[in-house]
Amino acid sequence: MSRSILITGGAGFIGSNFISYFFETYKDKKIINLDKLSYAGDLSNLSEVENHKNYTFIEGDICNSNLVEYIFKTYNIASVIHFAAESHVDNSIENPSEFINTNINGTFNLLNIAKRHWMDAPFIFKEDCESNRFHHISTDEVYGALGKTGLFTEDTPYAPNSPYSASKASSDFIVRSYFHTYGMNVVTTNCSNNYGPKQHDEKLIPTIIRKAINNEDIPIYGDGKNIRDWLYVMDHCKGIDLVFNSGKSGEAYNIGGKNERDNLYIAHRVCDILDEIRPKNMPYSNQIKFVKDRPGHDFRYAIDASKIESELGWKANENFESGILKTVQWYLDKYEEK
Repeated sequence: MSRSILITGGAGFIGSNFISYFFETYKDKKIINLDKLSYAGDLSNLSEVENHKNYTFIEGDICNSNLVEYIFKTYNIASVIHFAAESHVDNSIENPSEFINTNINGTFNLLNIAKRHWMDAPFIFKEDCESNRFHHISTDEVYGALGKTGLFTEDTPYAPNSPYSASKASSDFIVRSYFHTYGMNVVTTNCSNNYGPKQHDEKLIPTIIRKAINNEDIPIYGDGKNIRDWLYVMDHCKGIDLVFNSGKSGEAYNIGGKNERDNLYIAHRVCDILDEIRPKNMPYSNQIKFVKDRPGHDFRYAIDASKIESELGWKANENFESGILKTVQWYLDKYEEK
């Protein structure tokens, strides 16, 4: 039976971009996409691959042991790339139990079933399973917040500040434990803030664009000075591909864009682009309004990506100015189609 790659959460923002990229790069690999189509999952993100001969979509939950077991048996799963996660920080503040269940229990369930299918005993692989790999996709938010200087490295102590980041930190540790205890072939990537096509409408950049063109207030938390390191989603996909294929087992790799921008800058930059390509009778920036900050809002994240750059040769192709232009145009096309 031919071997397949299980991608979890492949109908979400990063997962759907990755699947499209993967099929463009590898013509003969088989992908099984398991996604429960919660608020962030959208099958329209995958319209370009839905009829691909090597693509299978299964709607379901990574916490469902019977379903995951069935998928491993039926499709001869040789590797897992695990995107599936509850990831909206605001939602984690309102409803943390969903995040604990999916991000911790779901990751454990996948790991445990993979171990059962790939390994006979700790550090002893079943025949032809020696190269089977579990790639866990995580976030820079596990490291907590930075002051005005410094960067997160792979050695930065974990200090998560929201239920979301705490649940992701927990899942990172479970993945790590399966390498050290059982010898499973695992890798983890921790990325900075992604942006680009197919992101959920609630996220910062799509919200700015949508509110701007609908002549609504553009809400910015606090004073807008919270800083993030912005990574164009296709650059992230290329980094995931590199780590999946060439990363050292048991290691973590930070993927960041070296594009630190505060939220207020991003709002103004999007407004400036809209002023140029879709002008109206007043500047879009007049719609920017400050709203009450969310609880536990980390001040700054920024990643040192030198490990993946030096060891695997990764480099971001987009800077923020080129990436945001492509992103605004994509969302204009999307919103104007509706």
